[in-house]
Amino acid sequence: MTLDRPVLGTPVAYPEQDMNTESLLLISIAVGALAGAGFSYLVFTASRQRATASQLSSWQVPEGVVSLLELLEIPALIVDPSHNVMAASPLAYSLGFVSQGRLTTPELVQLVDNLRDREDSLVGDFEVARGPFGDASLSISATASHYGVRFALLLVVDKTEFRRLDEVRRDFVANISHELKTPIGAVGLLAEAIEQAADDPSMVKHFASRLQTEGQRLAGITREIIELSRLQAEGALKSFEKVSIDDIVAQAIDRNRVVATTKNVDVIAGGEPHTFVFGDFDSLVVAVDNLISNALQYSPNNSRIGVGVSRQRDCIDIAVTDQGIGMTAEEAARVFERFYRTDQARSRTTGGTGLGLSIVKHTIQNHGGEVRVWSRPDNGSTFTIRLPEATEYPYGETP
Repeated sequence: MTLDRPVLGTPVAYPEQDMNTESLLLISIAVGALAGAGFSYLVFTASRQRATASQLSSWQVPEGVVSLLELLEIPALIVDPSHNVMAASPLAYSLGFVSQGRLTTPELVQLVDNLRDREDSLVGDFEVARGPFGDASLSISATASHYGVRFALLLVVDKTEFRRLDEVRRDFVANISHELKTPIGAVGLLAEAIEQAADDPSMVKHFASRLQTEGQRLAGITREIIELSRLQAEGALKSFEKVSIDDIVAQAIDRNRVVATTKNVDVIAGGEPHTFVFGDFDSLVVAVDNLISNALQYSPNNSRIGVGVSRQRDCIDIAVTDQGIGMTAEEAARVFERFYRTDQARSRTTGGTGLGLSIVKHTIQNHGGEVRVWSRPDNGSTFTIRLPEATEYPYGETP
């Protein structure tokens, strides 16, 4: 049997060799694709890094950053080495950190200058003037960081209100300790005096009367502290009804009639009749009562106090005006604080607690209103309560 030889140059097909060739071809294609994708990614990354570096080294702030700063509710600024403000939040302008396009607050300027020689951020706490005239001060905490190569980013936290509240808290603790210590100490001394004067009925009667006065004062302070705490609690007043301002004023005046008669002070009511508000009747009587009582306390004998009611658009104003000693602007700004009194000696004599006006403030705020004061030294004071007028019952009810 003779075997045919293959002709020279004619390819011979081997199945195993074909499979290996196809596999190598597919692997080559996959490797090429991966290499191309990797190269493309490197090119894209390098391009983006160059763009970012170009942005950071540019003298222009990206529009997106400017828009972001405009939305921030804290003072935030981007400044260049010459203290030019490239972008800032609205609050940075309103607090007076920027003037004519430049950072003008000396403390913040110095913080930016100190940042140049550092790689990390800087933080500082400062008391700074608000605005160019320096009439008011701000307590701030500022953080300065590098933004790109040329700029500095300033983030400022206004701590003024926190500081004020902390001072009020400290004053409250100090004042309440002092206010309670005085009557408690007096009670102890009077009890000891009564014991020593047991054989003298007239002295026992005298000291017992003093003891009763101090006990009433201590009870008054405690009662007003409880009332103020209740008013500051959430949902303190839940049951509102349509109440008559005429009735509120009449009852408040009646509560002060004895003191007014003793001092020969005329308390005269007038103004717009038949006005109504939605609220808690007893709480509103206490608020107006406190204003009249305060006016009597600081008014001279044989003077006059006016209680006027007026309608201002959709609001009702109740104004209590006296002819007393008045207050300075600084005293008027603090008069609604707890335990604050403009005349300590007079308050000691009359037994005032310094909580009455604070109770008025929180009562009216709980009714959706406000209370204001106008006063001048030796020209008396006017305290005005403003409440939303009730023109109809809630939910369409009829009286």
